[in-house]
Amino acid sequence: MRVFVTGATGVVGCRVIPLLLRAGHDVTAVIRSPDKAGATRSTGARVIVADLFDRPALGQAVAEHEAVINLATHMPPSSFAAFLPGAWSENDSVRRIGAANLVEAALARDTKIFIQESFAPAYPDRGDEWIDEGVPLEPVRYNRTILDAERAVEQFTQAGRTGIVLRFGAFYGPDAVQVRDLVRSIRRGWAPIPGRADAFFSSIAHDDAASAVVAALAGGPGAYNVVDDEPLRRREYFDSLAEVLGVPPPKIPPAWMAYLFGSIGRMLARSQRMSNRKLRAATGWAPRYPSVREGWPPTIEALGRQDAAGGVLGQTSVAGRSSRR
Repeated sequence: MRVFVTGATGVVGCRVIPLLLRAGHDVTAVIRSPDKAGATRSTGARVIVADLFDRPALGQAVAEHEAVINLATHMPPSSFAAFLPGAWSENDSVRRIGAANLVEAALARDTKIFIQESFAPAYPDRGDEWIDEGVPLEPVRYNRTILDAERAVEQFTQAGRTGIVLRFGAFYGPDAVQVRDLVRSIRRGWAPIPGRADAFFSSIAHDDAASAVVAALAGGPGAYNVVDDEPLRRREYFDSLAEVLGVPPPKIPPAWMAYLFGSIGRMLARSQRMSNRKLRAATGWAPRYPSVREGWPPTIEALGRQDAAGGVLGQTSVAGRSSRR
């Protein structure tokens, strides 16, 4: 299958490309800058520079591709920056305008499948109840444009084709800026996300997110939660990381502090026990890491190797074995 992938250099996209190639697909990897072409081209994928806001050029680029996978996003550079005014404006444009342009281009061609990234933590707080794809989303101000992106995919499906939305849980992995910020905070004795200690947190490792994208090519139209098998309560989520780091369990800021962080803080404080059953049943996909309990050790080991090579945190390691030089 000829597959067109945007966001090819992102934390999920860079993992999706080699998986698609290994599965025998002919892949066109879309990047925004020629400076990033080297590593992607070395995988064996065809690399092009394309702009999601250039509609005529986009239509030309999508031609003759049977599937389009849109993983394009524009994330703030740090956890702190995410709370600043305007931090998500470019990401909003990518989701609201870029996704619509790409769907339009795919509809004008013979594209059969369109896969769009989305954001599972936009579900409402449901306490201890499981959340499936039938629960309506309740995004907050900073991420309302996921609804625009999902509506664009629905138009693709209404045209008689296969439109798929992948609602990813909270990402984690060794190349995630927010994970480094989280590790720093846990080492200082504090969890950086306020909320109830018994609230559920649904995660997904970058590697598992990538394998889900490839598996979704065999799925039917609709939305799918891409989360691990076992969401953890906030207390266990942070404590399991502290255990791997070899530090005491951190303090969790009280729930009322979430309101000090605006709409993002209120959303992050929700209890979201999400189910991945629909995706597993439709595609046979299963995450390598059932929960972050199993995912934290390899993530922290990888961070330690990065620090040993270049030095960022200086002391990221499993069970407190410092890599400080």
